[in-house]
Amino acid sequence: MGAKYVDPVIKPSGPMTDLGGNVIKDQNGHVGFPGFDGMEATVSLSWVAQMQEAGIPVTYAYISDAHDAHGISGNIHFAYAPGEAGYVQQLHDYDTAFQQFFDRLAADGINKSNTLFLFTVDEGDHFAGSQPNNPSCDGVTVACDYTGKPVGEINGDLRRMILTQFGDSTNFTVHSDDAPNVYITGNPSQTATVTRNLEREMAQLHWLNPYSGVDQHGIIVAQADKTEMKTLHMVTADPFRTPTFTPFADPDWFFFATGGATCATPAACASIPARTSQSFAWDHGDIQDEIASTWAGYVGPGIKNLGEDNNVWTDHTDHRPTLLTLLGLRDDYQTDGRTVTQIANENALPVSLRVHHPSLEKLGDSYKQLMASFGSFSMDTLVASSRALASNSSGDQTYTDTENAIASLTNQRDALAAGIRAGFNSAEFDGAKLSENQIKAWTQASDDLLAQAHDLATSS
Repeated sequence: MGAKYVDPVIKPSGPMTDLGGNVIKDQNGHVGFPGFDGMEATVSLSWVAQMQEAGIPVTYAYISDAHDAHGISGNIHFAYAPGEAGYVQQLHDYDTAFQQFFDRLAADGINKSNTLFLFTVDEGDHFAGSQPNNPSCDGVTVACDYTGKPVGEINGDLRRMILTQFGDSTNFTVHSDDAPNVYITGNPSQTATVTRNLEREMAQLHWLNPYSGVDQHGIIVAQADKTEMKTLHMVTADPFRTPTFTPFADPDWFFFATGGATCATPAACASIPARTSQSFAWDHGDIQDEIASTWAGYVGPGIKNLGEDNNVWTDHTDHRPTLLTLLGLRDDYQTDGRTVTQIANENALPVSLRVHHPSLEKLGDSYKQLMASFGSFSMDTLVASSRALASNSSGDQTYTDTENAIASLTNQRDALAAGIRAGFNSAEFDGAKLSENQIKAWTQASDDLLAQAHDLATSS
């Protein structure tokens, strides 16, 4: 749609083409943006190059995942398995597209000497599928073969599974996912009996796993209600968008919810769909390491040539202030992250970030563990939350005490983080030099809260 207005501005000579010179169309043959699943590297990178050539100085784009076949302009979504020939070929095609992209920009005089590049992924993925028929395959010299083997998410009808196993006919909907936000009809409070019963049932849910052929206990590995979702930054300004609670599942599972009857057989409510042109096998949006751990690649003016560095803990909120600081730009609102000074040459940073440099980096490390959704504060309180939601003590005292502790810690965290965030933003964009005493006081206060969250997680 928007291409109708964008194309004439950035390419008056005609419609946009991909890096191979093909006119970009959607799956219906219409010239324009091909949509979410049609943004292969040759398409997305062509848009970026064209915008740069048209004089747009700050550009960004999304590239469709490489582990799915997207067909012609995104008309299919076929999930490849690791090492499968199609997956390897698509990775090769993406490598080729990136080389064409860099060569094209270089011909325009745009390169790492004068342009800052950032490449990253929005989240990790967990492969849900079988082992290949030839387990010694490497996917490069020998393609992996999955012929006759199930590949795909375990699709579970959560509402019917709960009804079948517990006789609970509570009406609820979900945002279908590996971590399916649960919305109980009528929006009851988090302490309502109907809410607490459903949370306990989720914690006890078990079902026949079609991959292993055994009854899998602990399908739901963690849970967060509204108190913990606030800690995890999952609550928006719109109360109608806030789920009643969120269960985090084993990453092989993908849940939806219908209003059907009980399940006549386990397979009636949990199965692995046959591989089709619309199949899925890569789960995300959950809390497992392969999903939560991602990477970012920086290159350009001011960036150290570090190679691979697994020691600096960052998350996506840090990319924006890092780019802005290194480019000498600023936003008109506070950023939640902090400049990742560890990857930058010191002379590329403002003086305010060079003063007390080691102490500032220690504060940044502690701040990330305190505030990030996958930081230790969030993960420790999630452990406590999961235990509380599963509990059934007299008067629900375990739940009440734990929830009060999480709420108190979160309120303290938010108040402390507000000051640290303002301090980082002032140092990054206003040239303010933070005092050593203030930096150390913030770091100590942050570390104290991290310790309290860990104690809550490890207490019985």
